[in-house]
Amino acid sequence: MRIVNIVGARPNFIKIAPIMAAWKNHPGVEATLVHTGQHYDEKMSDLFFRQLGIPKPDINLEIGSGSHAVQTAGIMTVFERTLQENPADAVLVVGDVNSTIACGIVAVKMGVKLVHVEAGLRSFDRAMPEEINRVLTDSISDLLFCTERSGVENLLREGIGGDRVHLVGNVMIDTLLRNRARAAETNVLGELGLAEDGYGVVTLHRPSNVDSLDRLRGIFSALNTIAAELPLVFPIHPRTRKNAEAAGLLAELGDRIRIVEPVGYLEFLRLVDCARVILSDSGGIQEECTVLKTPCLTLRENTERPSTVEAGANRLVGSDPDAILAAFADVMKSDPADIATPPLWDGRAAERIAAKTLEMFG
Repeated sequence: MRIVNIVGARPNFIKIAPIMAAWKNHPGVEATLVHTGQHYDEKMSDLFFRQLGIPKPDINLEIGSGSHAVQTAGIMTVFERTLQENPADAVLVVGDVNSTIACGIVAVKMGVKLVHVEAGLRSFDRAMPEEINRVLTDSISDLLFCTERSGVENLLREGIGGDRVHLVGNVMIDTLLRNRARAAETNVLGELGLAEDGYGVVTLHRPSNVDSLDRLRGIFSALNTIAAELPLVFPIHPRTRKNAEAAGLLAELGDRIRIVEPVGYLEFLRLVDCARVILSDSGGIQEECTVLKTPCLTLRENTERPSTVEAGANRLVGSDPDAILAAFADVMKSDPADIATPPLWDGRAAERIAAKTLEMFG
């Protein structure tokens, strides 16, 4: 069986690592790795490949940046030629980035089976580009693997079910559990002068937050107040830095907020593992916090990962400074030990994906 595995952006790298490892346990599988080049700089791509032990991509489409339409169209054009030159029985895509839907459409139109890992997640917010990618990819996939029960339920409501849909667990957690001990060997805490449980971590990158100066100013105001009680580390996204600098907002952050460049996977895993609280608008971090039992304040009004809220790890606080501060005060009184772990988040999701894919298509 020939299966083409697609990666394109930073979250994909974390998800594809255990899947590529799982294929090695099945000698009858010829697994090809295609990197679209959606994220192409050293921090976002090469470093993650090295740290996670992902094999060098067999093919790199080298698409680069661009608008959603330009990037998606570019990936489709080049990947169609790639698939013509390298015929496959199935194409596996992960997550919800432009590479996911672009390669998915090409595969289905060429009569190739499409496998979607992390299917069924829904924020029910069509203003999020990722939501559009998720809904469209799920609608054309032949085999859909869900991380949590809500994903299965969402797909059933959309008329997608039967043997196509399977609850298998979370490949991001596979990667986390495999690398937690290695992350503990890094010296990122020492380099930043941090003590375990003595700091918080901030990440911001969503356009709804960082492209609105009013929202960004309000979030920064809340961060300054929080930092007076708990120092914060802020690995800043290039888009966030650009917008904050242009508006003069970075200068308003106090000395107890440490701005650093984006860090590698192992270093960031260690930062999250040892933090007292996370403030973020990311999706994947919500899941990582749940397993690491680190409380997460999600700076959004919605989440496509409701299991993280049900587990007690995640609170949706939006961007209002008063709501952020109230949630922070409440979290500081809570006991992280009470956070639960969702079903099947046990480090074996990739094994289930490989076995079920071969059962269905092999």
